[in-house]
Formats: sequence, structure tokens, C-alpha cells
Amino acid sequence: MKLLDLLRMSSGNLWKRKVRTILTVLGVVIGVASIVVMVSLGLGLSRSMMAEYESYGSLTQIQVNEPWDSENAEEKRLDDALVQSLEALEHVESVQPILQVSALAKYGSYEGYLQIQGMPKEVFADMNIKVGEGRLPGEDEQLTFFYGNQVLQNFYDPKASNPYGETPDIDLMRDPIFIIFDRDAYYQSMYPSEDGQTPKPPKKYMIETCGVEAPNEEDSWSQYGWYTFCDMEQLIPQLKKIFKNKVIPGQPQTKTGKPYKEIFYNQLLVNVESMEYVMEIQNHLTEDLGYDAWSNAEWVESAQNSMGYVQAVLGGIGAVSLFVAAIGITNTMMMSIYERTKEIGVMKVLGCDLRNIRTLFLMEAGFIGFIGGVIGLVLSFIISFVINKVSASGGEDMMNVGIIGVGSANSPGISYIPLWLVVLSLIFAVLVGMVAGFFPARRAMKLSPLAAIRNE
Repeated sequence: MKLLDLLRMSSGNLWKRKVRTILTVLGVVIGVASIVVMVSLGLGLSRSMMAEYESYGSLTQIQVNEPWDSENAEEKRLDDALVQSLEALEHVESVQPILQVSALAKYGSYEGYLQIQGMPKEVFADMNIKVGEGRLPGEDEQLTFFYGNQVLQNFYDPKASNPYGETPDIDLMRDPIFIIFDRDAYYQSMYPSEDGQTPKPPKKYMIETCGVEAPNEEDSWSQYGWYTFCDMEQLIPQLKKIFKNKVIPGQPQTKTGKPYKEIFYNQLLVNVESMEYVMEIQNHLTEDLGYDAWSNAEWVESAQNSMGYVQAVLGGIGAVSLFVAAIGITNTMMMSIYERTKEIGVMKVLGCDLRNIRTLFLMEAGFIGFIGGVIGLVLSFIISFVINKVSASGGEDMMNVGIIGVGSANSPGISYIPLWLVVLSLIFAVLVGMVAGFFPARRAMKLSPLAAIRNE
């Protein structure tokens, strides 16, 4: 018997018993929809969690600092030689040095603490900073500052009764702001020494503003909001000029209290090819080289393991429904054999191959699984769409109960159905149908032809 004949006969037999077929297919629809929706919830929560973590910083980046308790601190400086050696490591794409300097900003009666981060100008393009006004550093011939959107929170009026009562009305882009790099000299000049002499106040500098970060959406957190960024190549000459023959704040000094000729970095950002190599390189930095290293991969890996258990539990709950549907398919096929006993006997008497009889019943079971799988997938997409709409509208409440990332600006949706899940669930539905129909098909194949013909 040809394959086309088997397909036509199996589909025709299902159509003859429409009500029973529809009820059996309905069981498969519920089972497939249950398992797909449950798995999509686990995938969606995991994806939302990863999107939220990525907003805090790169998942393939390692932050390297000098060791806190090293006896040989001088041997663990972050310098250009270390940058070159780390760039030579396998799976390391680039190493970005950061020079951190604190300064004081003044505007009228307001003072503000600035956390200045000097970085290579090539780095800013890869930081995904949302520019509200102006541009990122590095395009000017002189030193310019780019302010984060939370910098104004550090400004206060020391003469006011409530210095930190409200954020000052300062336009960082246009208002003239004076920068004092030598904060120690500034505070010393405010108070006379024991001999009655007042130190000379340090020089104030007007640093042009090149840009300001865009405000946060829905009061979300920004990893760059509290910092002031600039081009490191322009910052270093300025600092050497300001602190000539003096130790630059934040830089180490010799045993005699003199500054080093070389500028040491405060932090290195090591960018790794893939997240799978992050922990390997981080362990090399901490255990083999003796530096302090940290990355988001540490707690992301733990969170992924937890989400894996959640996905397994959700998938197991959905699989129960599909198991019940498989029992329904088995029952339908067994009833079909009892009703078509004489038909099976005639086919055997006419010389039909036993394997064709088995294939016929397996095809019928497979059709039930396929039809139920297709309808179940359509239903799954509808349910997923509704869940995402509801979670988007009530995202703030869901965040309050501890569902990470849901309702935030970075959340891609609580339910996510990828293409591989669509294909896998459809194949799984067909296989479940055929496995459920296997034993009824074997029973049909083993029926005695004479007993089948005599059966009424």
C-alpha cells in the first residue's frame, strides 16, 4: 500500500468519527498549550532578568582593582604594562583603563562633589550612554566634561538651613561651573592655620561641558548617572599641570612622599569574547595574578541556575496535561480498533502488509497529535500575548512582589515563545500521539484474520 493511500485512509477514518476526534484533539490542544505557555513563562522571566542585569552593566566585562590587603602593593599597580599583558590573554577582546579623580564643582552658592572618570575616547561609543544634550567626550581639542543625569544630586548649598532639601536649578550644559581639583587646598584655605596664616586658595578652572546624559525613563536606575566622564588623554596632562611636583589625589606616592612619574589607573575593564569565558579569566586574575576582580557573571550564573529549576518545574506542570492527552489518544485508538475489527480482518485476508496496518493506526494517532499541536500553538501565542499585555499594564505591581525586570523599561515581556520551542512542541505533540497509538497499532496488527472477519 502506498504512503498516499495510507494518509488518505487515516485522515478519512478520523473524519468519520468527528466528535470523538475533536474531543481527543482538544485534550492535545490543552496539553500543548499548557506546556508551551509554562515553558514560555520560564523563558520570558529568564530573558527579562538578563535584560535587567544587562542594564546594570555588561555581562562579559570584568572590573579589575588593586588588591586591598596585598603586602606587595607596589607590584600590583594597574599600569600600561598590565594592560598589554591582559590584552594578550586568550578570549580577551580589549582592556579599558579608568583613571578616577574627585573634584569640587561650584556654581553661585552651590557646591557639588564630582566623581570624574577619565577613559580612552574610543570606549564611550560602546558604553550605550543615552545622550540628552551635546555629545560624548573625545571630539574636542581640550578637556571637556560629560555629566551623568544624577550629578546634580551631589550639589548642595552649605549656607542653607537644609542643604540637601532639593535639587538645585543648574543647567550643566550652559551655566558657568567652576571646577576645583585640589580639594584639600580649598578646604584648608577656608580655615586659618594654628599660626594664624590662611593658605592660598587653589585655582578654579572653567571646564567646558560637552554633553549631559538623558533623564532616566520611569525613574529607572542608571549606572552612569553619578559620574562625570572625560577623555583620559586630555585629563592626564591637565592633572600633571595642576599638581606639578605634588601627588595627584588618588595616586600612590613613594616612601618619601613624592609622586611617581608614571600615572597608575584606578580600575581596568576587561572585555571578554563570551560570557562562558568570564569566570575562567576572572579566576585567573584573582587566583593566579592576585588582583581583585568582579563581574556580573558571578550572580548571573547563580540566577540562571535558579531560573533553570523554575523552567523545569513549569515545563513539568505543563507536561502533565500532555500526558493526560496521551491517555485520551490511546483510549480513542483502542476504541477505533474494536469498532473496525472486521475492516482489519478484511485487509489481512486481502494480503495487506502487517506493517501497513500498524502504520495506518500510527498515522491516525500522529494526525491527532499534529492537529492538536498546531491549534495548541495558536492558542499559546494568544495566551502569551494576553499575559504580556497584562504584565505590561501592571508591571509596577509585579516588580513590587519581586518579579525581576517585569514592568521595567528594559523588560522584553514575561512570556517568550522562541522558534525552537514552536518546532520542538509540534514534534513532541506528534511523537506523543504516535507513542500513545503504538500499542493499539500492535494490537491491530496481531488480530487473527478469521476472528476479525467473524466479529460482529
